[in-house]
Amino acid sequence: MKIGITCYPTYGGSGVLATELGKELALRGHEIHFISYALPFRLNHYVENIFFHEVEISTYPLFEFPLYGLALTSKMVEVATYENLDLLHVHYAIPHATSAYMAKQILAEKKDLKFITTLHGTDITLVGLEPSFVHLVKFSIEQSDGVTAVSRHLKEKTQVNYHIDKDIEVIHNFVDTNVYKRIEDAPLRKHFAPNGEKVIVHTSNFRVVKRVTDAIRVMKEIENEVNAKLVLVGDGPDRSECERLCRELNLCGKVIFLGKQDALVEILSAADLFIIPSQSESFGLAALEAMACGLPVISSSVGGLPELVRHNETGYIAEIGDISRMAKYTVELLTNEKKYKLFSQRARERAVNNFDKSLIVPAYEDYYKKILEG
Repeated sequence: MKIGITCYPTYGGSGVLATELGKELALRGHEIHFISYALPFRLNHYVENIFFHEVEISTYPLFEFPLYGLALTSKMVEVATYENLDLLHVHYAIPHATSAYMAKQILAEKKDLKFITTLHGTDITLVGLEPSFVHLVKFSIEQSDGVTAVSRHLKEKTQVNYHIDKDIEVIHNFVDTNVYKRIEDAPLRKHFAPNGEKVIVHTSNFRVVKRVTDAIRVMKEIENEVNAKLVLVGDGPDRSECERLCRELNLCGKVIFLGKQDALVEILSAADLFIIPSQSESFGLAALEAMACGLPVISSSVGGLPELVRHNETGYIAEIGDISRMAKYTVELLTNEKKYKLFSQRARERAVNNFDKSLIVPAYEDYYKKILEG
């Protein structure tokens, strides 16, 4: 198949999924055309059968605001026409699905260009912040030839919030467990924990919704019970507040800010535990990557996280903001070696047996065929 993929190319779960999916499809012989305003950050080396088309945005003085949605539509039409695409797969409803719908209408007399929209979460919850988008999001979803969601929770939330009867296929996020696997005696371990400390890790885009400050407060609660370090990977609007909180709680020597990093496997392999205390999480791809590296997960009980983390098997789940409960679970795992090893093994097994690319990518292929066959 010839498939056009549009996603946000920056750091974030939707861009990661879209890029990794495109790479896997290309390895399976499909021709993949990424259409976006920048090269996706995970597309950092040449892959045969992958092509990139940059969306150029006009800076004409008449246009006070950038017309990205229209520029994207124009590029979609161009690529679909000259590369003879079979379908478009867009990630995020706004503005990608609306642009794909317009491209489909423009090409209607020449070809029936199918497009599939994958919902990732923020595109759905965005309407809570911008109610004026409700009609646009609902229309974009209903006009899509196919719709997928990364969790059952997100599917149900979409159908209820938008009163949508359209069928939504649940296809979970995936991980390459041949890449995301623990490196024994990881070199970074000595850097993070020179004195044999336990290492807790968190990765995110440091938005307020990720509640990174909760991870720091958990660290404060356990400091007298477990000799540990907290490694924070990523950057974003809440980082300054996190750094301020570390100073306030006198934790500067125990919390390490790494900023944005590509060497996730090396970092995860140097850790013992992953913590994700989010207020909203449509799936939790960062947690899945950690589990593939054998890390038990301490998570909040929101969104798709309970579909990923098995309570008292691969980690523990607590209510949002329940710092004391998360701290209790953290201490329990880091001080009970037998239980820790069991949880670590189960975390890896769950990633391999339920969310490996060999299971999920064929599900997307089958869905593409289903949509193309009408």
